Amino acid sequence: MNIPESVFPRVVIIGGGFAGINLAKILANKDLQVVLLDKHNYHTFQPLLYQVSSSGLEPDSIAYPLRKIIKKHKNSFFRLAEVELINSQSNEIITNIGTLTYDYLIIATGTKTNYFGSASIQANSMPMKSVPQALNIRSLILQNLEKAAIANSDTARKAFLNFVIVGGGPTGVELAGAIAELKNHILPRDYRDLNSDDMQIHLLEGADRVLPPMSEHASKKAEQFLKILGVNVHSKTFVKDYDGKVVTTNSDLVLQTETLIWAAGVTGAPIEGLNASVMQERTNRYKVNRFNQIEGYQNIFALGDIASMETENYPNGHPQVAQPAIQQGKLLGKNLLKLINNKPLKPFVYNDKGSMATIGRNKAVVDLKYFKFGGFFAWFIWMFIHLMSLVGFRNRVIILFNWTYNYINFDKAARLIIRPFKK
Repeated sequence: MNIPESVFPRVVIIGGGFAGINLAKILANKDLQVVLLDKHNYHTFQPLLYQVSSSGLEPDSIAYPLRKIIKKHKNSFFRLAEVELINSQSNEIITNIGTLTYDYLIIATGTKTNYFGSASIQANSMPMKSVPQALNIRSLILQNLEKAAIANSDTARKAFLNFVIVGGGPTGVELAGAIAELKNHILPRDYRDLNSDDMQIHLLEGADRVLPPMSEHASKKAEQFLKILGVNVHSKTFVKDYDGKVVTTNSDLVLQTETLIWAAGVTGAPIEGLNASVMQERTNRYKVNRFNQIEGYQNIFALGDIASMETENYPNGHPQVAQPAIQQGKLLGKNLLKLINNKPLKPFVYNDKGSMATIGRNKAVVDLKYFKFGGFFAWFIWMFIHLMSLVGFRNRVIILFNWTYNYINFDKAARLIIRPFKK
């Protein structure tokens, strides 16, 4: 890997997500050698992936080079690599570009799409966990609109214009709202030879309401906003199968569609090599203590979505969203410095700052500790927080410009099929 030897302890961070980059920032320019590994050379701001999928933003505005994050950190290195195995006996990791020893290992690999064992759904649906996947969805949506314009039959046309989103969590709700705005504002202007009423958006959720992690107030508001936009919301609905043409469910609902977007759940993305007993079987997350140490290992830690820290308030681990990952990354950075200096560690306590979701233009819901509200003010707060959470001043400026342009012109400027998608 061409990592130089150092007199300082070596900290290896696997994963350049929210947890990994916040940890790397805390450890910057300390008496440590930090090695950051990721299979991509950029950090992805995942909360805005749905806007790339729906042509609202270009991918470079939600991605930021990892090397640029650490360029001013002496003794910090980045390597583009996939970690294949952890050998805890020899304090060594094996990657596709070589092996590397560590003094402290931090696993922040996040999650991957959970298809719940369905091979046909995995083969035929569209996941949205990365920038390439979001671009695939964007291309497929636009390609299907073009195919609908030249379809020879009403049945074929309606299948191309039927968009099914599985999963009524924040990702599914936000994506459904964004595609609905594409239907309401773009289709009548750009595709005048299509009847916009033929375009249907279906949101399927297995629970009895959308946004099940949020309050009932937020769920009701979100469903109300979705219906105003023209989204068909189906609660208590599970997908049994999808063969690439027809969606079958646990009810009488059968949908013909060329596009099924799978946002129904995630599972951990662990690395082989550690004892099976450290894994939480249901969610595939590492069991960690209050200091994010993986059970049974003194110098191996897990952060963010891949870590399951069971506490009184979170018996199944913290929610798999950005804030726990950010807060754990920052605290572990401070704790590693204490650990090296033989000082007592500080246990992690999650500061829940609330949750939010947007459902299109002027529509969002916000759950705070003492306040729950929706509408324009919630939408404005959602925009401000997401804008300030982005990595890099350039990305903030670009997204602010895009959002302003889209708001004034009712437009989505990134409607480009740069890389055609093929199933």
